[in-house]
Amino acid sequence: MSSINSKGDLIARAVTLGLDAPTFEAEPSGPPHDRTFRAVVRIGSRVLGQGQGRTKREAERAAAEQALQELNAPADPEPAASAGPWPIYAPVLAQSVEAALEFAEEGDTLADVQAAAARFYRDLLTDLGYGAEGDA
Repeated sequence: MSSINSKGDLIARAVTLGLDAPTFEAEPSGPPHDRTFRAVVRIGSRVLGQGQGRTKREAERAAAEQALQELNAPADPEPAASAGPWPIYAPVLAQSVEAALEFAEEGDTLADVQAAAARFYRDLLTDLGYGAEGDA
């Protein structure tokens, strides 16, 4: 994926995802007549890409391309860590919230909708064969 403006594409992608602007750090190495650069791109404290090139610009472009691949990679199917007994699967949780909102009655409070979403989520995971962590 070699883009003429990988840095700009990365910045646009980060903004689209609601992330902080990426920062680039490039370090030269080698003698002046045979200089190479290594670049690292971060969003916050997370390193998203690294690159190397004969110029600072080439190294930053390579790092930006790697970072774009990282941002565009499919989401990890593993659940996120959770503080509770149930694993967190974002897509299933989102569907549970949507279902709870759809079935909510006019007088239901936010707490009622949250409780319904939690029940839907728990029931969906149970139907899929996932119990509370520690039940296995």
